[in-house]
Amino acid sequence: MRSHRRIRTNPAGPVVLALAAVGTALAAPISPASAAEPAARADLRADVNRDGRVDVTGATDTTGEDTWTLGRGAVYLPNIDDDTKRCPVTGPDGRPLSDAKLAACNDASDTRVNGSADAADLARVRTMPMRDLPTGAKGSVKVTTGADHTRVYLKRAGNWVMITPQTSLSAAELRAGVEFGVEATDVIRDAGKWDGRTVIRLSVAAGGQSTSDSVTLRVAPLLTHHHLQKTQQVMVTKLGPDADWSGLQGKFVTDLKREAEKAGITRPLVTFDKYQDSWAQDFVEPAYVSMTGTDGRRHVIRVMLRSAQPDRKAGRELFEKVRGRDIGVVQAFDRSAPADWSLNSMGNLETIPPYALGSRSFPAGRIIMGWRKDSGKRPSATMRTLLKSQGLQDPLLLDTSWLEVGHVDEFVQFLPADTPRGWRIGVADPEAGLQLLREAKRAGHGSTKMFSVPGLGGSPPLPDTIDQALASRHLVADNTMAAQRIAANLEILKRETGVTDDEIVRVPALYTRGSMARTEGGEDVRLPRLTRMGGNTPVPDAVKKHGQQRWLAGDGNDSAAAPPATVETSAYVPGAVNGILLSRDRYLAPRQWGPVIGGKDIFTQAVTAAYVRAGLKVSYIDDWYTYHLGMGEVHCGTNTLRDASAAWWKPAGLTTP
Repeated sequence: MRSHRRIRTNPAGPVVLALAAVGTALAAPISPASAAEPAARADLRADVNRDGRVDVTGATDTTGEDTWTLGRGAVYLPNIDDDTKRCPVTGPDGRPLSDAKLAACNDASDTRVNGSADAADLARVRTMPMRDLPTGAKGSVKVTTGADHTRVYLKRAGNWVMITPQTSLSAAELRAGVEFGVEATDVIRDAGKWDGRTVIRLSVAAGGQSTSDSVTLRVAPLLTHHHLQKTQQVMVTKLGPDADWSGLQGKFVTDLKREAEKAGITRPLVTFDKYQDSWAQDFVEPAYVSMTGTDGRRHVIRVMLRSAQPDRKAGRELFEKVRGRDIGVVQAFDRSAPADWSLNSMGNLETIPPYALGSRSFPAGRIIMGWRKDSGKRPSATMRTLLKSQGLQDPLLLDTSWLEVGHVDEFVQFLPADTPRGWRIGVADPEAGLQLLREAKRAGHGSTKMFSVPGLGGSPPLPDTIDQALASRHLVADNTMAAQRIAANLEILKRETGVTDDEIVRVPALYTRGSMARTEGGEDVRLPRLTRMGGNTPVPDAVKKHGQQRWLAGDGNDSAAAPPATVETSAYVPGAVNGILLSRDRYLAPRQWGPVIGGKDIFTQAVTAAYVRAGLKVSYIDDWYTYHLGMGEVHCGTNTLRDASAAWWKPAGLTTP
């Protein structure tokens, strides 16, 4: 039974935020309120059961109004989009705004509701009509918790007016019932400073007496996408003629568009073009916040999460071009703290699909990020704090110290599956890659060229044969090491998720130390303008030299330098797991360009077979010169916007196989 007091200044009980252990009990069962409650008592209500409407006729939104759990409690949105595109990108002098000023403007940065689209971003709170209220009664509204992050608007005469300390509700308004709209001015950035909770109190004074009531809301968590969410749109960078001198990037974009259409994606590509950073996976992680809208459907604001790389200018285009109606941008920089630049790229952030294990449940999936276990370097602490503070996708760190770039997307992925769990792990398998070469050699094909990719601009063909690759001082050792590191990471994933060996898709791969910077005889081959290791930074001369030596595996040229204490590798054959899941059953991988025997590429055959066994149709796109030589692949050069219409708070359907 909901209890009202004549004077109610505090919520009736402690506020509970139960997010970390979703498997625990949620709010108490709903009990109907008495229809005989005095109408003159303050009664403030919010959408506690998250059905999109505030119940002022029954009792569905009463129980639990002063608490918040994963399954029950009112939700409101950080209103950080720009519905009317009012935010400027240049100052009065025409110069580009600073990063800080770009981020400072959004729909919550002013004190207005900017049209109907902006009003849709407001969570509704209502008062029960106080029909017996005497003339002269007055009401007021105050945010008692979370005031620095919350704005409340009053709907008056069809318009939204921001509540201030001077705002007074008339007796007539209170008799009829009042509607409020609530917005947060930001996402949760550090739960130790603000946990996303706000408490709104209604106070009514009449005839020398007062009555009050409060409701609790929590801001919707910022969530990253996982691969069980349908792909709706693909993002990629379109290079200008100076950067795309060969036209190969333009061809890549054209081929990508065709593959997206074949997968049933009807929306056009989102193309970045201003800053010429070809690594569209790395400067942004698409995310979202959502609540149930007044129409009963999920209301979503997409949030482009900018990489924690303040010197990476490409992230500015998210504000300048992408931000708009129902699309916001968040950046989380820590300019004072040293960090591994590459670890802060968003290719180093992927999301395990929803799962439950024991008492823990992740209905919105769980983030994985790479760290350099050998040196102790981690991604930005500011970014990790922001992600963990959302309370739902507690980031899990995997060891990527064996990779030169150091991104999780270089060796692991998550694939839909028609199984009780609903997904599998796809993982690179260097041992299978070595086995392909050994079997080819035993069959008498040792003199076959290791790579079938044609030269560019008159350059000579690549020098390695299968025999030369296997005879290399480092290739076998590097892949043995890579296999061991991948196995150790798999053990972490198995322990944390409950995945079994039968739920792992092993995809042939090969790694080798050094960068894929250029081919032998590279006078006629231009390097990519960008490398994944350095974003907008040109390839260092040392990397060019190292890359050239690495191509000559087995001829002794790589013996001059002592091996590093920690061997760091990148893909030797284009990394097949570093592709895009375009739909539930269609996967786009980088073209392998491996040894051709009997008219067939042996790596393409093996990769296709692995994915077909997992229920996927595989197609291939050439990224050798556009991404592979820069230590990345198709996934690194693209990004996806996915369907976020499912309720993130519903653990229904999660099973522990």
